Amino acid sequence: MPKYDVYGIGNALVDMEYEVEVSDLEQLRIDKGVMTLVDEAHQIEIMAHLADRPHQRGSGGSAANSLIAVGQLGGSGFYSCKVANDHLGHFYLDDLIANGVDTNRHGNHDDGHTGRCLVLVTPDTDRTMVTHLGISGGFSRAELVPQAICESGYFYMEGYLVTSDSARAASVEGRRIAEEAGVKTAISLSDPNMVTHFKPGLLEMIGNGVDLLFANEAEAKGMADTNDLGAAVEFLKTLAREFAITRGPKGALVWDGTQLTEIAAVPTQAVDTVGAGDMFAGAFLYGLSRGWGHQRAGDLAAAGSARLVASLGPRIRTEETQEVLKRFL
Repeated sequence: MPKYDVYGIGNALVDMEYEVEVSDLEQLRIDKGVMTLVDEAHQIEIMAHLADRPHQRGSGGSAANSLIAVGQLGGSGFYSCKVANDHLGHFYLDDLIANGVDTNRHGNHDDGHTGRCLVLVTPDTDRTMVTHLGISGGFSRAELVPQAICESGYFYMEGYLVTSDSARAASVEGRRIAEEAGVKTAISLSDPNMVTHFKPGLLEMIGNGVDLLFANEAEAKGMADTNDLGAAVEFLKTLAREFAITRGPKGALVWDGTQLTEIAAVPTQAVDTVGAGDMFAGAFLYGLSRGWGHQRAGDLAAAGSARLVASLGPRIRTEETQEVLKRFL
């Protein structure tokens, strides 16, 4: 039995979540509903605009959220990331460990600024993310822990890493280590903007195919250059042996290598969709790591996501996650 259910790599970003109006996005020159990389000056301008508004803060990044979900469900995870030797960097690592996720807290951390992601939630529950990677943009092979990869059930990459040459190279190297050790490989496409602007890099990260791929419907269609969901499904079969396509209130589609299964959405009153895909991936990976079938793992993932979007923030409390899990035991 592996020491870790999932070994993940991704950007270390301190999430700072605000409730805003669409007019705020327009005033701040931000594209709605996607993740946009900005320089530090633009992000500081946005933070100044929002200075008098309350916000939540937590260790974030897509893969980090998924690893925390695995831990909350009772699984084990290791997360490799790059933070600076600053206040936010120490906060980030402390928060990961407090949530039961091991991390590469070894060696000295460089001076600089730990990455920040401003998560802007509009009244329609849509989330817009404005990210300054800071030192996380320098994530490289040096942050990998090969022994931990080899001791894991899955090696999991977030698609956001594609924007950095060194991080993309680290993803390819981590996948190679995992494949040679017989560890299953998984990737999340992360965001429609990643597919639109960095598709060749994502294909490089995927290589000859991963064991498991996560995408939402827009990302799946973008990878296949089609508006037809059926055609997107067929294309993803060329990239991954198994995959899950999340469809928001329409549920999800799961391919187990043989059969395509519809996962029904769980009725909920959504107030914030931030982290829904991350929770889905984490819960699905947890279920598969426990030997569950794809239907049962997908139903757990849908239930966890429904619970998450009913409250603000990219994560829910461990007690809430455990309440969801009890329905499937």
